[in-house]
Amino acid sequence: MSEIIIKLEPEDEFNHTPDEVSNYNESMYFNVFDHSSKIGGWFRLGNRPNEGYAEMTCCLYLPDGKIGFMFGRPSIDSNELFNAGGMEFKVLEPFKKLAVSYTGKLLILEDPKQMMDPAKAFKSNITQPCEVNIQIEGISPMFGGQAVRKDGSPMNSDPEKSFSKAHYEQHTSGVGTIKVGDEEWAIQGLGLRDKSWGPRYWQAIEWYRWLTININEEIGFMLSIVHQNEDSEKRGGIVLVDGEYQTIKDCRIETEYDEDYFHTSFKAWAKTDKDEYEIKGRVLSLIPLRNRRENPDGEMLTTRISEGMTEYTYKGIVGYGMSEYLDQVVDGKPVGL
Repeated sequence: MSEIIIKLEPEDEFNHTPDEVSNYNESMYFNVFDHSSKIGGWFRLGNRPNEGYAEMTCCLYLPDGKIGFMFGRPSIDSNELFNAGGMEFKVLEPFKKLAVSYTGKLLILEDPKQMMDPAKAFKSNITQPCEVNIQIEGISPMFGGQAVRKDGSPMNSDPEKSFSKAHYEQHTSGVGTIKVGDEEWAIQGLGLRDKSWGPRYWQAIEWYRWLTININEEIGFMLSIVHQNEDSEKRGGIVLVDGEYQTIKDCRIETEYDEDYFHTSFKAWAKTDKDEYEIKGRVLSLIPLRNRRENPDGEMLTTRISEGMTEYTYKGIVGYGMSEYLDQVVDGKPVGL
């Protein structure tokens, strides 16, 4: 068997020629939180050019626990750009500088759990105009890329069971403005971004836990537990220390849930070759999202993705970030419990 290497080039910041599979997805994601105002959010565009649409999501965590949210599937006819549904991502300098903008409406949720029933939530809450402009800069090296054979040939995978063939992440800073209705906030914060491409179904993984953490500019974490099935579980991530990454070799997350099985707090442990780390997380505001797909047998598959703005504590220092819990829902319950 050929040796496997991870390949990442500056050109990968730009969009790729899509694979021929119907479920090809190329997506970028950014989150950013201002540690002083405790305001921030996340932004995602996922191009599905072979299906003719993009997945666009804007999610803002506002004062008093409110969440501003919008999702759309705007039509696209190519994979050349990330520009759909009022959202645009620009690569200004690969691995160093990018720009995020959104102009459109936001649904204002005083009770974000209403999104457990999206149709009802959109009918019973107001929308307000929104404008976001944020400049993103990398504060860390890049982590990840595409797994290929040493001779450069791609890995083969079953597109029906794929979540992506390539994925990378980076801790970032973000400076700009968020305007919702008549209110406007200046943002000077920290966050994390990622990019992935390749075949994707949200139902390809039984469950995962993804923690993105910025304690300050010198200390950050990303912890990932991906449980594809009972025979495959990957635990890993990165620790950012003084501008360098340490690779996490093992990690654990012990979670407390509420009556609706949404995570409310957790303790995380991670180990690298150099040290061990313990981090506590407390969810400040959470929105439940879902993705549904009918399989070839006519069965409706439901995926729940719980998106929590989270206060993190490491060695007494408080930071912020996201905790994302994805679960397939079986018999009304998330399987990752």
